[in-house]
Amino acid sequence: MLKINTAEFLQGVADLRQLPKNELQEILYIGRSNVGKSSLLNKVCGRKSLARSSSTPGKTREINYYIINNAFYFVDLPGYGYAKVPEQMRAGWKRLIEDFLKRGGPIALAMQLIDSRQEPTPLDLMMMDWLDYYEIPYLLVLTKADKLPASKLTKQLDAYKVRFNNQLTEGSCRGIIPFSIMTGEGRSDLLKLIAVHLEQAHHLKKEAV
Repeated sequence: MLKINTAEFLQGVADLRQLPKNELQEILYIGRSNVGKSSLLNKVCGRKSLARSSSTPGKTREINYYIINNAFYFVDLPGYGYAKVPEQMRAGWKRLIEDFLKRGGPIALAMQLIDSRQEPTPLDLMMMDWLDYYEIPYLLVLTKADKLPASKLTKQLDAYKVRFNNQLTEGSCRGIIPFSIMTGEGRSDLLKLIAVHLEQAHHLKKEAV
């Protein structure tokens, strides 16, 4: 299992021309505002305040880069779907995120976060379509798993597996993982899968040289 020894904020990117020059492999965190991206990133890293969520949902407009073990990046994409954000700003985020995903190469794995208590929103589904279209491997991470009774969480997980069977068997989805910030459920699974995809991306890069 991957062990995270060091994790530091590197930079925020509002324009793709500002991307880090050192093109390390990237693990993306994607999800709507308030789904818990910053808290999940902190939990995965074993840090309390590495990533900080804005007190105003939808305010963060940058792609935030964190360098992990001086070897790869965790990348926190701007949250989407907050209703009070002006349409022009939402459209700008959409362009930024899609242009970011088009790069393909450095992205080893994306984590698409969805609140386990809710159905995927149209924007969640759009994001999954983009990940499939650009052939970016991704995990569906069902956050706030501790908020559901075990029996209901199991039913929800089964329902997701049925609903997204095509993405799991023919698309780019590599699994569905329940996650709890409170209990740590799902952390070890994510770390194992991050390690697997970093290794796969490394081999693909070597073969392409």
